[in-house]
Amino acid sequence: METFRVFTLIGGISRDSLNKRFYNAIEELRPEGFEFETFDISKLPFYSQDLENDPPDIVTEFKDKIREADGILFITPEYNRSLPGVLKNAIDWGSRPYGMSLWDKKTAAVIGASPGNIGTFGAQHHLRQILAYLNMHVLAQPEFYFNATAAFDENNVLVNEKTKHLLTKYFAAFYDLLTLTRGNAEETKVPSYKSQGLEDSPLAH
Repeated sequence: METFRVFTLIGGISRDSLNKRFYNAIEELRPEGFEFETFDISKLPFYSQDLENDPPDIVTEFKDKIREADGILFITPEYNRSLPGVLKNAIDWGSRPYGMSLWDKKTAAVIGASPGNIGTFGAQHHLRQILAYLNMHVLAQPEFYFNATAAFDENNVLVNEKTKHLLTKYFAAFYDLLTLTRGNAEETKVPSYKSQGLEDSPLAH
């Protein structure tokens, strides 16, 4: 069975982040066929065009991780019905300089944990809009909205068996998508249209 390297961006950066616990639970679950790696996106500076052509070393390191990955996993909290700014900042860095987006045609999955009943639905919805514009292959089904209330024990171990079962099914679907997109990439010789920004798009009028 092939193993895919998945670079994970976690939008929760606080010390006791629920979504960091969620990521740790995924690693402990060890979905078959995956090798996970993450990155502290809080260390990235605010994106600026003044920096993009000569970025700090931390940005170069971050971009190298994107290049090396077979797939991207986004784990997002929900703030005010959207994704946190620190995650959007990381996405912006990966998309620049203009016309050189590292996200183009990357395969991705989107999940998130929340103590609320809608389980990051709003944040995931906004994030999916961004990823669609960036021309990423995003897993559409199944969706995964995680109300993490009482899902972890006092040692931050995921104890909810239903959640474990659903995660296993989710990553099986992600594995299938990674296999499909890799196969299609190897077979086709025709590049897809790369969006350069609506202002210069030949499809805009």
